[in-house]
Amino acid sequence: MYKVLSFVGTATLVLAISTANATAKDKPSQTFIKKAIEGNFAEVSMGDLAQKNGQSEGVKTYGRMLSADHAAANRKAMDAAKGLEVSPPAGPNPKQKADYEKMSKMTGAAFDKMFATHMVADHQKDIAEYKKASKNKDAAGEYASGQIETLQKHLDAAKSLKSAK
Repeated sequence: MYKVLSFVGTATLVLAISTANATAKDKPSQTFIKKAIEGNFAEVSMGDLAQKNGQSEGVKTYGRMLSADHAAANRKAMDAAKGLEVSPPAGPNPKQKADYEKMSKMTGAAFDKMFATHMVADHQKDIAEYKKASKNKDAAGEYASGQIETLQKHLDAAKSLKSAK
C-alpha cells in the first residue's frame, strides 16, 4: 500500500510539473492570440470607419478589404483560441478604441491621410508580431503563419494609399 501511495504521489507531482511546463510554454501563444483577436476587431471597425469617413475611393476600397479580411481572420483566430483554451476578448483593447475614437471625429482628406499613416504603422508592427508567433508549433503559430501574406497585402496597399494624393 505504501508503494501505491508513493506512486500516486509521484504521478501527481509529474502531472503537476508537466502542466506547469505546458502552461509556461503556452503563455506567449495565448497572449498572442488574445492580441490578434483584439487587433482583428479593431481592424474591422477601422475598415468600416474608412468606408464611412474616407474621401477617396481608394480609402473606401481599402476599408472594405480590411473589414472583410480581418473578419475572416478573426473566425480563424477564435478557432485557434479554443485550441489554446483561451477565452477570447470581446472587442478591441483600450488603445485601439481610443485610436478609433480619435479618427471617428475626422473626415475627408484629413481622415484619409491619418488613416493611411495609421494602417502602415499598424501593419508593420503586426507583421513583426505574426512572424515571431508563426514560429510556435501550436494553434497560434499555425494561425499566424496563415495570416502573414494577407497582412503584407494590407501593408503594401496602405503604403500606396499613403503615397497617393
